[in-house]
This record gives sequence, C-alpha cells and structure tokens, in this order.
Amino acid sequence: MFFKEFDIRWSDLDANRHLANSAYINFMSHTRMVYLGQLGFNQKSMAQHSIGPVVFYEHMYYFKEVFPGKPVKVSLDFKGMSEDGMFFEFQHDFYDSEGKNFARCEMMGAWMDLKERKLIALPQVFLDAFNKMEKAVDFKFLTKADTRKHVQIPKNLS
Repeated sequence: MFFKEFDIRWSDLDANRHLANSAYINFMSHTRMVYLGQLGFNQKSMAQHSIGPVVFYEHMYYFKEVFPGKPVKVSLDFKGMSEDGMFFEFQHDFYDSEGKNFARCEMMGAWMDLKERKLIALPQVFLDAFNKMEKAVDFKFLTKADTRKHVQIPKNLS
C-alpha cells in the first residue's frame, strides 16, 4: 500500500475549523498522481499519448473529525481495473498521526482520449505499468457493469 503524508494548512479548513471536504479530494488526487508519477504516468507522458484520467465518483465516509497541528497520511489501494485498463478503482484511507483511520474514500474512474473526448483503453506502456502495481487483497477485474453500480440519470430543468 502506498502512503503520502500531508500537513493540514489553514486553507484546508472549513467553517468548523476541521479538514474541509475539498481538502480530502485534493489530498486523494495528489496521492494518486504522486504514485502514478512513480510508475511513469506524469503530465509529459500523458500528453504524449493524449490521455487523461476521468473520475466517475468519489464516495467519502467520514469516521472522525481531524484538526490541524499534526500530519495526516493518505493511502492508495489499487482495488480494480478492467483488462484493457480503461476503468480503474482505488480506495483511499486517511490516518491521523497515531495511525487511527478517520475517513475512507472509494473512487472509480477511466482514461479519456483528450483529442476525441471519449473513453479509451490504456496504451500498452501504461497498461504494463498498472500491471506492476501492488494490488489490494480484494482486487477485481472491472467490467462496464461495475461502472454502473451507482447509476444516476441527469434530470434537466427544461
């Protein structure tokens, strides 16, 4: 499991003076990009292949408040991927300085061709990198049906 440590900054707090929702999202995406960067996924390599990640959902579960003053750790657990690499799923857990788990997030996403603006399978070089990642104990190969488990339909105003 990969971990990234963060100091809670003034700008990470909400009106209740604890870690704000937006900070959780920022800490998770930064953790993912640092880890993916170590695998060779970075702005330059993604631009060369004209691909980018798309988040389908991030489901947060809050167990306890956390306040500034001590660093927090965010984990990244590789929970699933489709065989062609198009879809991926990660779990992030948040830990205080004593190692107590104060929040969790399940997230799913996919890769998009930035020119065509449609979902695509990963190029082989990236697929090879993903296949080297440490996998969660409950890792599974994802199908399109897995991406629909929380189906939501847009409802326009007019």
